[in-house]
Amino acid sequence: MTQLSLEMNEYDIRIRTEDEGKAPLAPLIHPHEFSSGGLLMREGDVTVSCALVDHPPVTPAFAYRLDSPDRSIVISGDTKRSDALTKLAQGADVLVHEVMMPTAINRLLSRSRLYNAGRLEKSILSHHTPPENVGRVAAEARVKTLVLSHFVPAQDPQIHDEDWIRGVRRGGYEGGVIVGRDLIEI
Repeated sequence: MTQLSLEMNEYDIRIRTEDEGKAPLAPLIHPHEFSSGGLLMREGDVTVSCALVDHPPVTPAFAYRLDSPDRSIVISGDTKRSDALTKLAQGADVLVHEVMMPTAINRLLSRSRLYNAGRLEKSILSHHTPPENVGRVAAEARVKTLVLSHFVPAQDPQIHDEDWIRGVRRGGYEGGVIVGRDLIEI
């Protein structure tokens, strides 16, 4: 992927190197590939670890955890409910988790005239997490704050913040819930 990106941008990189005197880019890039969960990086008191999550047909798909002396943050990535994510998020201060409203997917696609609506619905429902299951993950992991993100479907005017939160509560999570927005600061 790195090599193809360099090839795709070769003209721009070459011009900037020759014309602007910038350093050649390729020698500055050191990719680290991984395909399983575990510790990815330790830099001083900060660690980054990951877990494989379930986002068929995409494999591998990962969730990430960042730990520092003053807080821990877990980011689910795209996934359906995942025991590996629950384990990764144990005791985290913040869990940022994707969320999907199945009834809205049904409603949205039933009104569409997409030739592949049935297959698309099956696909979406198979690899995203309903709010009740997000609540279960957060409760089982005992996270302090849950931030909902990557809403599926996005910006549905019939779904309100309270709907997402009510679903999370049905899953048993009683901690703080933030309905994420672009550029939100927590």
